[in-house]
Amino acid sequence: MKKPLVTMLLMMATVAIQPLALPSLAAGQAAAPQQKKEIKDPAEYNAYVNAVQQADPKAKATALQSFLQTYPNSVMKTDAMELLMAAYQQAGDQQNMLQTAQQIIQVEPNNVRALALLAYTYRMMALQTGNKDNAAQAAQYGQKGLTALQVIQKPAEVSDADFEKLKKETQIIFDGAAGFGALNTKDYATAQKDFEDGVNLAGANASFLDVYQLALADLEANPVNPKGLWYIAHAAATAPNDQAKKQLGDYGRKKYNKFHGSEQGWPELLTAAAASPTPPQGFTVAPAPPPPSPAEQAADLVKSKEVKDMSFAEWQLVLSSGNQDAADKVWNTIHDKQIQLVAFVISASRTKLELAGSTDDNDAHKADITVTMATPIPAAKVPKEGATVQFQAAPDTYTPNPFMMNMKDGELPGVAAAPAHKPAGAHKKPAAQ
Repeated sequence: MKKPLVTMLLMMATVAIQPLALPSLAAGQAAAPQQKKEIKDPAEYNAYVNAVQQADPKAKATALQSFLQTYPNSVMKTDAMELLMAAYQQAGDQQNMLQTAQQIIQVEPNNVRALALLAYTYRMMALQTGNKDNAAQAAQYGQKGLTALQVIQKPAEVSDADFEKLKKETQIIFDGAAGFGALNTKDYATAQKDFEDGVNLAGANASFLDVYQLALADLEANPVNPKGLWYIAHAAATAPNDQAKKQLGDYGRKKYNKFHGSEQGWPELLTAAAASPTPPQGFTVAPAPPPPSPAEQAADLVKSKEVKDMSFAEWQLVLSSGNQDAADKVWNTIHDKQIQLVAFVISASRTKLELAGSTDDNDAHKADITVTMATPIPAAKVPKEGATVQFQAAPDTYTPNPFMMNMKDGELPGVAAAPAHKPAGAHKKPAAQ
């Protein structure tokens, strides 16, 4: 069974995963700018400082839990919860980390640090397991995070530079999670926008995973977005190991060949894209010229090949092409002429054969030839469905679309006609005396 796109090359995705690191800031809320926070109770202050200064993540988590239980209404409640979330992350306690992050957004729905951690973690979990629910969760938190970024206010104790850094880093995470969710549901247009926003914002620091999945969103879409050829070339050049480089290189080369019509220019694209995750302004790849129309193919065929040397499939192409001049040339050559052909049996009776003369129609179990036999076939010799049969008959009429050639005077070489039925009571004529 073919694997979903988002679980393709899972080994590469897991290699690329890095622990999430965000600036240690308290995100603002969708409200007026906050005043600088200050703990006035000395006991509360000492408990908070003691918890924050713990070096061991598990000890810090225990101390912060104790602080929150003792001072549930502290002005530092959100800060302490964020620090607790980070301590669980450092300790490798994913369950408690996610639980704490969810508790934070219950208290402060637009806390971008908690939303970013949730969006990132669920995306990684979905990559590792292929779980669609996790992918949907990642998309949900990604979208919530992008909305939160539009309304949060800078806390008083945070510098402008640090606040802008937090917003940029979390937006990249949210764009990646939202794009991943859209890719998982094959909403390629949304995935393209979200991933491209994040990759452009990250610039030279764009992650391998975001660039790779942006390439998938571009190249699996219909129509293909040629910028995806740059992204897949960059992903192939910067993949984390040789196996991944080969897989992505093969995938990109095939997509390039299909879009461009040849591999000319692909090696140069690989070299150029290695230097930057984002394509230069105006980048594109010339698409392959459109294939000739059936009418053009028919005209070329009758010019290059004698009708008698054409296969049945080629006759079918010409007669159904809409090119009347070419069709007349073929039909006038074969009409009413006894012709030997080989075809696949769709159905058969003693007087009529329904046949597929082309491989495509046989694969579709669809007849394109109807043969009326000159005389009934002996019952024991009637061809079986699915058999290959050699026959001869004369083309009589045809319909171009859906294509059907009606042939008359059919015979099966080597098969004698069934004897004529003798009416009851008939007598053998005596021999001449």
